[in-house]
Amino acid sequence: MIDAEGFRANVGIILCRGSNELFWAKRVGQQSWQFPQGGIRSGEAPREAVYRELEEEIGLKASDVRIIGATRRWLRYRLPKHLVRRHSRPLCIGQKQKWFMLELLASETNVCFDHTDTPEFDGYRWVDYWHPLVEVVPFKRQVYRQALDELSGYMAQVQITNR
Repeated sequence: MIDAEGFRANVGIILCRGSNELFWAKRVGQQSWQFPQGGIRSGEAPREAVYRELEEEIGLKASDVRIIGATRRWLRYRLPKHLVRRHSRPLCIGQKQKWFMLELLASETNVCFDHTDTPEFDGYRWVDYWHPLVEVVPFKRQVYRQALDELSGYMAQVQITNR
C-alpha cells in the first residue's frame, strides 16, 4: 500500500527481553542489521501485519510475544535516490512506519528464519537498547531514533515482568 505521497505503509518490530536487550537481525548474505519490518497489505490492520511479519521473518507466533507499546503516529523515511525504483507504479519514495514494541514471552529457541521461501534474515543477536542507532543504515537512523525515543518508557514494563 503506497499512499498519494509515495510512502509505503509498513510496520516496524522492536522485540525486547529483560535487561534492556533488543532483537537485532542480520540481513541474508549481508553484514547489514536491522529490526524486523514489513509492508502492510491492503485491508490489513497494522497489528495484524505485526503478527504476520513476525512469523514470516523470525518464526515467532502471536502467543510467543506480547505487544507492550506502539508509536502514536506514522514515522517516515525517504529512500536514497539510488534505491528508488523509478519505473515502478505507483512510485515508492520511502516508507511510513507504525512501530510496535513486543516483549518475548517464549524461548528464543522458537526463532527461525525459514518460514518463507525467501528468508530476510540469517542471524540475530541481542543488543543494548540504543545500539541500533550506531549500526542501522544511515537513511533509517532518524526513524529508529524517533521510535526508540517514543517507546523507551515501555522497557520498564518488560523489566518488571521478567524479574
